Amino acid sequence: MVSILAQAARCHLPAAGLRRISASLCALWMALGIACAEPFVPTDGEQVIERLRSSGLGSEGGELRQLRQQLNTAPMNLTLAEQYARKCIERSRSDSDPRYLGRAQAAMAPWWNASAIPANAFVIRGILKQSQHDFTNALCDLQLALTQDPRNAQAWLTRSTILTVLGDYTGARRACIPLAQLTPGLIALTAVANVACLNGDAERGCALLRNALRDNPNTAERERVWALTILAETEVRIGHSEDAQETFKKALQLDPRDVYIQCAYADLLLDLGRGREAEHLLKNSVPSDSVLLRLALAEAQQSPPPADLPMHVSMLRARFEEGHLRGDFVHQREEARFLLAIEGNAAGALKMALLNWHVQHEPADARILLESALAQRDATAALPVLAFIQSSHIEDSRLLFLTERLKRVQHP
Repeated sequence: MVSILAQAARCHLPAAGLRRISASLCALWMALGIACAEPFVPTDGEQVIERLRSSGLGSEGGELRQLRQQLNTAPMNLTLAEQYARKCIERSRSDSDPRYLGRAQAAMAPWWNASAIPANAFVIRGILKQSQHDFTNALCDLQLALTQDPRNAQAWLTRSTILTVLGDYTGARRACIPLAQLTPGLIALTAVANVACLNGDAERGCALLRNALRDNPNTAERERVWALTILAETEVRIGHSEDAQETFKKALQLDPRDVYIQCAYADLLLDLGRGREAEHLLKNSVPSDSVLLRLALAEAQQSPPPADLPMHVSMLRARFEEGHLRGDFVHQREEARFLLAIEGNAAGALKMALLNWHVQHEPADARILLESALAQRDATAALPVLAFIQSSHIEDSRLLFLTERLKRVQHP
């Protein structure tokens, strides 16, 4: 969410040839032990398969193209590569589109395995590894950057963010100390408040965020969006749903395209049983895995469900299976939610949620593991999460509710 500093080729084959290829791929997947999803076949020529962005790429897209053209003529120009990579990372975060991360990594390829590069290049490399959930190596790159340049604010901010995701709130708070000295203002205050909101001081963290937003009215739009998002997510966790809705709306007024905020707001609407509103919120968004999952959940809440539900379910199955084939497990939390809520596969969801918990410890990771353990009536599987909740003092009304239900499963 924080800004950096403040392919498919189409083959025209006969239908019979496509069927033979599809059958061969399914056989390969089955041999690898991966279930083969049935392809979705539209029954109506007017049926919408996927919605593309209605607006053009705008000035951001033009700037990216210009940087890419310059980099094509000077691929070893590290300054150009860093500029292009930063813009791609920002675009990926805004659109929830991993293709931009691939472009950023390609631009940094000449320095990807280098051990002697400038601090900013280590930071970019660390951020890209963070996006791949390679948190250990991301932290190593950030440390290399800070060894060179202890005053690199982006390195401290990214370090704090990663440690927060890992549930290391003590380490995250330590990283905020130099950040507060280097960039006093909304960014540092939001980072500090984020840790406080997750570490037993949610009400004070919310107050800090509100005051910071009020006292820093002229900060960059991305910084305000980040602060509002942290505030809204915390308001959700402590049960202030009406306040959270207003805060999400303020964030979306600043950046209507931000897919992360759209999905976070949709999650709240889904919890409130307002699936139709969640569907309306997301229907014109970029069809990322996160958006598709929430669209399917929103459609499944409705009676009767919209006609697009089977298509979205089929697309999600295919995307998760493709991820397995690539060895890409970045979306384990989303897949666990899909298995539990859409497929009704509690055992599969619990297995995926446990794998995800080994990687990251955000509230949403805790929630899907508790939900899956409860559905599977396996309180023992939830013990790592229950221990984390107790030690971190995290305040989350939904986690508290699930914890109480699991206690009844354990001691009926």
